[in-house]
Amino acid sequence: TSPCYQLKSQLCPRQNPQCHMTGEKTGHYSANACLLPICCLYGAAVTTVEGVGSTETRVHPVQERLAKCHGSQCGFCSPGMVMSIYTLLRNYPEPTPEQMIAALAGNLCRCTGYRPILDACKTFCKVSSSDDRNTGLCPLVANSLPLLVFFLFKVSTSLFSIDEFQPLDPTQELIFPPELMRMAENQPKRTLFFHGERMTWISPVSLDELLDLKAAHPKAPLVVGNTGVGPEMKFRGVFHPVVIAPARIPDLNVVKYTEDGLTLGAACSLSVAKDVLTNAISEFPEEKTKVFCAVLKQLRTLGGEQIRNVASLGGNIISRKSTSDLNPVLAASNCVLSLASRGKKRRIPLSDIFAGVGNNTITPEEILVSVHIPHSRKGEYVCAFRQAPRRENALSITNAGMRVLFEEGTDIIKDLSIFYGGAASTTVCAKQTCSALTGRHWNEQTLDEACRLILKEIAVPGSASGEKVDYKKTLIISFFYRFFLEVLQSLKTTDPYHYPGIPVEYGSVLQDFKTKMPQSIQIYQDIEPDQSPQDPVGRPIMHQSGIKHATGEAVYIDDLPSVDGELFLAVVTSSRAHAKIVSIDTSEALKVPGVFDVISAHDVPATNEFYYSDDPEIVFARNKVICVGQIVCAVVADSDVHAKQAAAKVKIEYEVLEPVILTIEEAIKHNSFFEPKRKLEQGNVDQAFETVDNIIEGEIHIGGQEHFYMETQSVLAVPKGEDKEMDVYVSTQHPAVIQEMVAASLGVPANRIMCHVKRVGGAFGGKLLKSGLLASVAAVAAKKTGRAVRFILSRGDDMLITGGRHPFIGKYKVGFMNDGRIRAVDVNYYINGGCTPDESVLVAAVSLLKMDNAYKIPNLRCWAYACKTNLPSNTAFRGFGFPQSALVTETWITEVADKTGLSPEKIREINMYKENEQTHFKQKLDPQNLIRCWNECMEKSAYYSRKKAANEFNKQNYWKKKGIAIVPLKFPFGLGTRYLSQASALVHIYTDGSVLLTHGGIEMGQGIHTKMIQVASRELNIPMSSIHFCETSTTTVPNACASAGSAGTDVNGMAVKDACQTLLKRLQPIINKNPKGTWNEWIKEAFEQSVSLSATGYFRGYNENMDWEKGEGQPFTYFLFGAACSEVEINCLTGDHKNLRTDIVMDIGCSINPAVDIGQIEGAFVQGIGLYTMEELKYSPEGVLYTRGPDQYKIPAVCDIPEQFSVSLLSSSQNPHAIYASKGIGEAGLFLGCSVFFALRDAVTSVRNERGLKTTFVLNSPLTAEQIRASCADDFTEMVTESWGGVCSSVSG
Repeated sequence: TSPCYQLKSQLCPRQNPQCHMTGEKTGHYSANACLLPICCLYGAAVTTVEGVGSTETRVHPVQERLAKCHGSQCGFCSPGMVMSIYTLLRNYPEPTPEQMIAALAGNLCRCTGYRPILDACKTFCKVSSSDDRNTGLCPLVANSLPLLVFFLFKVSTSLFSIDEFQPLDPTQELIFPPELMRMAENQPKRTLFFHGERMTWISPVSLDELLDLKAAHPKAPLVVGNTGVGPEMKFRGVFHPVVIAPARIPDLNVVKYTEDGLTLGAACSLSVAKDVLTNAISEFPEEKTKVFCAVLKQLRTLGGEQIRNVASLGGNIISRKSTSDLNPVLAASNCVLSLASRGKKRRIPLSDIFAGVGNNTITPEEILVSVHIPHSRKGEYVCAFRQAPRRENALSITNAGMRVLFEEGTDIIKDLSIFYGGAASTTVCAKQTCSALTGRHWNEQTLDEACRLILKEIAVPGSASGEKVDYKKTLIISFFYRFFLEVLQSLKTTDPYHYPGIPVEYGSVLQDFKTKMPQSIQIYQDIEPDQSPQDPVGRPIMHQSGIKHATGEAVYIDDLPSVDGELFLAVVTSSRAHAKIVSIDTSEALKVPGVFDVISAHDVPATNEFYYSDDPEIVFARNKVICVGQIVCAVVADSDVHAKQAAAKVKIEYEVLEPVILTIEEAIKHNSFFEPKRKLEQGNVDQAFETVDNIIEGEIHIGGQEHFYMETQSVLAVPKGEDKEMDVYVSTQHPAVIQEMVAASLGVPANRIMCHVKRVGGAFGGKLLKSGLLASVAAVAAKKTGRAVRFILSRGDDMLITGGRHPFIGKYKVGFMNDGRIRAVDVNYYINGGCTPDESVLVAAVSLLKMDNAYKIPNLRCWAYACKTNLPSNTAFRGFGFPQSALVTETWITEVADKTGLSPEKIREINMYKENEQTHFKQKLDPQNLIRCWNECMEKSAYYSRKKAANEFNKQNYWKKKGIAIVPLKFPFGLGTRYLSQASALVHIYTDGSVLLTHGGIEMGQGIHTKMIQVASRELNIPMSSIHFCETSTTTVPNACASAGSAGTDVNGMAVKDACQTLLKRLQPIINKNPKGTWNEWIKEAFEQSVSLSATGYFRGYNENMDWEKGEGQPFTYFLFGAACSEVEINCLTGDHKNLRTDIVMDIGCSINPAVDIGQIEGAFVQGIGLYTMEELKYSPEGVLYTRGPDQYKIPAVCDIPEQFSVSLLSSSQNPHAIYASKGIGEAGLFLGCSVFFALRDAVTSVRNERGLKTTFVLNSPLTAEQIRASCADDFTEMVTESWGGVCSSVSG
């Protein structure tokens, strides 16, 4: 169902009787639908999520548990999750937690933070005695929870009940279709030919036939898993007229043990290779399996299981990609390739291909038949290493394979082999280094020499995609050092008398970080004992669409059935950042079969430029382009494929304009800003600076962030054929603005445009104004052609066109006393707004209003500037400026701690708001709950004892360090102006007693419809099952405000409540007359008495205002508070880190739905981890975005969430301003992700203190492995950046 996005789509278990030739039984494989060519499924049974179970037939236990454990929010990733878990359970009905975690490594979710998904998974796993499945309490967290808390506050820790789940019964699963089984057994194997519009697919059955085909078509690629050729064809436009699929040839699927090793067919999948190696390691003596172990280590993290199930061993080798994790270790281990061409066979060492030995290139007509992986020998040691932007399912930045063989009984090098990937365009060999070191002892002098030689020999070219050369070079020698330590340790085990091994404090670096099944606890206040059992408010109710998400029945824009005569739209975007359009040549595009028309600015009937401020938002570029990715024109055709083919043929001639401004620094230099600039000031800043003991100055850079909603921007525009009416189905947070912009573009009144939104597959702020411009593109095309137009952005185009969170620079000057009191702050914020205003000025203003976070700053001056640049326009994103400005604040807080010698948490406590005070814009604030959250987080996290334990760990470990940090949160709620928070609702009661509810809010994963049904259920005193929500539409609720700023539930809840109370008031006389009657009887009576059973509800909005002239006002209605404590461990040799534990305490008033609210907190927190530690946008010097998809841009995966994760909702908190005393929770939690950033900083500080590097250091966001490694300066980083500096000191300890 859900449209697929690059390498993460709905997954199909493939049941194949050949089972890769490794056994007879039917195998089940998950695979990516978007990569799997349909031709390769001959003889396989395909099950999609709809085949697993549905609401019409039977909901499968996997689907049921995922939904009931609250494992879906927007629901777009849920089918993929279901298929991964389902496939695992078909193969292992009682999997281990490790198998479960591995099965999900290839899946991404942007909403949940994964914890509830893993909760569902745990219910299928084998239970161990220490398991936390039944209580939800991990031992560490349980110990920190006094029992008193449970009794005093009636606290609950259970968000779902295991008793409700149907059991998993493997006997009830789908069987492999008997007709396919018969076909496999009885039909003679024959060559398959599939002919398409432009290409032919040939699947031979014998090696001889394959060799004949390859001789006839030497340029035809061999495709097994399509993980190499598929993306090239899809994303780089590579075309192959003939494709050969050799997967059914027995010789290419061989698995054979020989005396000296193991032979694997080239078409064996990586999963088969992994299983075979695992078995071999358990069967053979350790001495013989060192190569197997090293290869297996790389296989475990290579792609996700969906990729490994289809990708072949041979394809990985032959592609010779620099990022291959296997080639370096296979080459270093003397693996041998068996090659064949017509009439000729030969065997060559893989190492010869990369070491450039002899005439050993593989010719176009040669086929790789098999790979021989040798046994290791006595005195031989083999290791493999990798470092990637994310530990799992990410291409490595650098990887390595190393092998050493010693003269018997000595530590004298007889043979040495070192190969690296990621350093150049393919795998490279350090052969000069290896020959120079042969005959040497394995000691510090050799290490010293090796590092120097390797750096000299392995040239790392500067990379266009912005990968830092220094980091790669540092990794190259850090990997060798790690190998050196591994071998020293191994020598000790063989002969402890002669070889002392390595210092104890170095030992931990030999253990790689592993992903474990997280333990978690969620604590919330239970409902009052006297609450009616029918009243759902305050209960952890499942998302209303949860089951439909998990069965694939939930409908998103691209699931809408095709309309008769529907056309598909593809956009043509600018390839220049700032240029005049000289000409647009569409002649070639119009010749492509199926193309209807090309649409440009000339075709827009009315408004093409929307002036919401001085600079316009633009539908189609008219005479010039102002960023790479700006839409210039669009092609409409009879299929998505034809539209994209034609779009690629549109030729645009440009004349470059100056200046091209890409960065904040360039904008400052050219004085390029959007007006107005904003300023806030309180106290006497200049005078305060004269009286303080110390002053620090600095700046921090914070990178942007891609929304990465799972459902890309999607529109279906359907002209109605009369009165200029049009239905627009769109994935947006703001239907009213879509209606307004489409109507303006078409030059018709708004009442002719009906905008419909059922649900949105994630938004996070990215589907406001941008969706309006894209909907206008589709609507103009629909108007011109008179046909329905479907416009679904690919992931790459979505990332290129739509912009994201604003990159940010904070420049600060802070004055403070020796005792830690901060007296004066002068700060300037610069945000990169991109090429049009969008929301940038407002984001800059909000960053000022919220910059104080939790701290009272008596003298403060702050300015905010929105920079106008030639990047795609940046826009709203969860947190709206606060995650950036508050990170700047926490950075200088931490620097003050460094300067005073006090701990960061002491500086935070000293400067925190403590009593009823005023903010820097003179709004009243009661910080009582801030203090409570802070103290409770301190207590629940056992902060001081764990800080002590971390310090102890750091004393005992040189190359690994732990860090811990605790950060407070004050998040003001409000939209600044009353009219932005008004809301309406419409409630109909039908004569059968059922209720139809609609309101202006949009469901995008935050559970707003679920909560609105809870509100209506309480108000009307009827069960939730009697209430239905259909869609949000401009036809039922006009002029609705955007679902943004965490305000959806607050304002729409008030409107729903108002409508329900109106209806109840009308029904009251009837109820009074017949108090013992049923709801249905009352409704029937009301209808017969002509009482209206339909009512609108309305909420005027919060009375908020801000006077920027005076610098004061009441822009917010209330405040949310919280605190988070996070602990991490870093690897100083690679910069890698692991999130060990996070404890969050949040004040969200009285939760309407604790399951939904805790899910929002966790999801936001994990998105914050992404912002502050992982997600990196990279541009070319010309302003072209490089990171355009999940391959290059890494959001957090299962491996990134804390191993122990606790979320507590502050008990006994009331909020008089919002519905049922709740608080708007969507955004606040994201900032708490910076507790991981500061825990990493704490770990890095520990390294620098130990190494005597006490100078001030700057850490920017995202704090990637590259930055961590550079900050943990040592002899290796010095060798890279300066001249040679020996490393003996690092080794001898």
